[in-house]
Amino acid sequence: MTMGDAHALKDKLLEAFNAHDLDRVLQCHSRDGVLVTPEGVAEGHDQIASFYEEVFKGFPDLRMTIWHTVSCADPAVTEWMLTGTHDGPLALPGGGVLDGTGRPVAVRGTSTCSVGNDKIITHRIYYDQLELYSQLGGELLFDDRSTSAAEGRPSPGD
Repeated sequence: MTMGDAHALKDKLLEAFNAHDLDRVLQCHSRDGVLVTPEGVAEGHDQIASFYEEVFKGFPDLRMTIWHTVSCADPAVTEWMLTGTHDGPLALPGGGVLDGTGRPVAVRGTSTCSVGNDKIITHRIYYDQLELYSQLGGELLFDDRSTSAAEGRPSPGD
């Protein structure tokens, strides 16, 4: 596959993502494709569909804007910004669910797509979960086992 073909497929995925068109998203992936995200690994169309359904449900107006494309044949690499409003349920790392907060988010990230037979075989998405969760009102807390507590150093704010 040429560089243009890989990026053309990634452009199709972007259009499908921004339209929240799950069928078109899946048409871009091979049946046994793998999606790797900070939340975990999805293998095959059923698991990939589940990931995107959750994202679209949590952020009904979510859009991705590409701001940089790396010139290489494979994988196709892009840097992007996700923007949207958290109006639906969002699964949290500990297994809980955060109900819609109504808060807007703007999250920077990058992704790579390895392509074969005109389909995405592996799609790796990287973004800072702390950036997302802090925009949703989350806080990073450390327990008493943190290094500063264990060494008797004062905690911030002491």
